[in-house]
Amino acid sequence: MFKRYKPSANRVCFLIICAVITAVVALNGCHSPDTPASPEAQLAEGRQLAEKYCVSCHRFTEPALIDRESWIKRVLPAMGKQLGVQTYMGQYFSDAQSAIGTSEWQKIVAFYSKMAPVTLTMPKPAVKPLHDWAIFSVERPKKIDQSLPAMTTMISFNPIDKKIYTADAASNLYKWDSQLKSTLVHQFDSPVTGLNYTGTNTAIVTCIGNMAPVNLSKGKVLLLDLAGKTKNSKPVLITDSLPRPVQTVAADFNRDGLMDYVVCGFGHDHGALYLVQQQKDHSFKKLVISSIAGGEQLITGDFNNDGWPDVMCLFAQADEGIRMFLNDHKGGFTTQTLLRFPPVYGSSSFQLVDFNHDGKPDILYTCGDNSDFSKVLKPYHGVYIFTNTGNWKFKQTYFYHMNGCTKAIAADFGRKGNLDIAAIAFFPDLKYHPEEGFTYLEQTAAGKFIPHELPVNDYGRWLTMEVADIDHDGKDDIVLGNFSTTGRGLVNQTGFTPKWDMHEPIIVLKNISGAPVTKDGKR
Repeated sequence: MFKRYKPSANRVCFLIICAVITAVVALNGCHSPDTPASPEAQLAEGRQLAEKYCVSCHRFTEPALIDRESWIKRVLPAMGKQLGVQTYMGQYFSDAQSAIGTSEWQKIVAFYSKMAPVTLTMPKPAVKPLHDWAIFSVERPKKIDQSLPAMTTMISFNPIDKKIYTADAASNLYKWDSQLKSTLVHQFDSPVTGLNYTGTNTAIVTCIGNMAPVNLSKGKVLLLDLAGKTKNSKPVLITDSLPRPVQTVAADFNRDGLMDYVVCGFGHDHGALYLVQQQKDHSFKKLVISSIAGGEQLITGDFNNDGWPDVMCLFAQADEGIRMFLNDHKGGFTTQTLLRFPPVYGSSSFQLVDFNHDGKPDILYTCGDNSDFSKVLKPYHGVYIFTNTGNWKFKQTYFYHMNGCTKAIAADFGRKGNLDIAAIAFFPDLKYHPEEGFTYLEQTAAGKFIPHELPVNDYGRWLTMEVADIDHDGKDDIVLGNFSTTGRGLVNQTGFTPKWDMHEPIIVLKNISGAPVTKDGKR
């Protein structure tokens, strides 16, 4: 999330001199004439300072959320840098440009170092997971190029042509037929991370620009005709120079008869949520709705029933949370924060869905991105349900712990009149519990779920997922996308050998409600 600090030669000399001065002062026994504060008072002051300074970027983070080693070695140095405090040889230094003084920062460090747990305790499941195929069977692609690694970055079901579309880290876009045979649709300049559709079977394509977490703005949004001769079709540029965008949604936000777009530029240290407004001459004007980085997922709708399209966005970097942007009828939006999370949660997906059938949309939320500074298994990663209590106020009513949870989608898979949940985890406990990479939560009573851990962990490592009726039998199926690479920063645990398939881009979990399933997941 942050760039590594590389001091210049002059800066190094300055820091060494500061360290020497600090040591000399300590050896000479210099101290304040005031009576030292008690340990309890010192910790209380450290907490007050953390609450004062750290909330300038995000919600206050309790020490108990991260283990002590991660705090001391990685998280606190990164936090300090954002306040202008540099770290060298275990010492902290600030200057006139820093937002906080060295002594105050050291009190914050002492607070977290003292109060953070040595290790995090994982919760025990209230309901023990079943290891079975539940109501699904597995279908795999018929022919796969074994020379290429599976690096699926996106899965999307097109409701117009009824096809599955996938993208990969090599910037390819594929279309899959009913026999799970793929055809190359187009190769873009950078990987596709989002695909939305219009009524004319045209895809709104979001290309990230850079997969790596860098401060570059090379992302694009394009229109691609999927109904024509795909090999010769040329995408039309809507906008570019975006900071690592991951999704785009479309609506006529100013009701002038022309289609507009909202794009979430995830970025890195910097990002933004953009309104791309279509002009009368069909050019586009890019406006900033919010300058918060980490925009990850968008949902459109008329959330206040005023006849104007609004948008909702999940932010997953630093100031994590779900924010609603209500159309102000003047070409802009007013902001309402619905949920806010600590910056270590690693927010990963959300869905608006009415779980309790009261007519008010609830929020299905997941967190589990675990590739930053505290790469340890976390007890708060998993699947959440926040129930809408009215007027867009929410109360947490369900949590299922799932290490490294990446995405969850609710649907009535069992066709019993209530909503079940399919969930994936890209950062599960790969060493001791790889089966939690995919979990089917079967709702058996209101708010009560039985977890099924399907034995699909050997088929891939799941980064993306889509739910749709693939075979048109009236039952929702599940498509899982395999991002198999074990590159730097993508595997947090050591001492084990990955066993998942390295080449198969997708598998389909076919819904076979009512049909018997064999041990290998076949009908």
